Amino acid sequence: MQARHYAKKTIEAYLSWILQYIVYQNKRHPSEMGTREVEDFLSHLVTDRNLAMRSQNQALNALVFLYKHVIHKPIDVNMRFKKSNKNKKLPTVLTVKEVTNLLSNMPPHFLLPAQLMYGSGLRLRYHDIDFDYGALRI
Repeated sequence: MQARHYAKKTIEAYLSWILQYIVYQNKRHPSEMGTREVEDFLSHLVTDRNLAMRSQNQALNALVFLYKHVIHKPIDVNMRFKKSNKNKKLPTVLTVKEVTNLLSNMPPHFLLPAQLMYGSGLRLRYHDIDFDYGALRI
């Protein structure tokens, strides 16, 4: 994965999913398994662990990588497993009252950009405000 320039966090996540897959399959070597076991694991993630679609997709990508690039035994692309339908989390957005309070306490040189950002419909989130530098991230 490093040779393919995968991000460090992606490598860590893929390794974690591969380990969970092996443990779920009673520590059998992945070369002894195939599409059926991958389908079973991915369905387990939704039915037993109630994971979101993004997590399930990441696990699928990790296992596809494992079988395609490590074991050199690609798995079937037309797998039939229970797909997650768990709703995405809504972003944490400032309320109208919080925005009013923020804008009324904002230094004048930051006021216009913040008003433009809010007025144009861009949402202000807590992590967009950098209190250390007194700046908004757009």
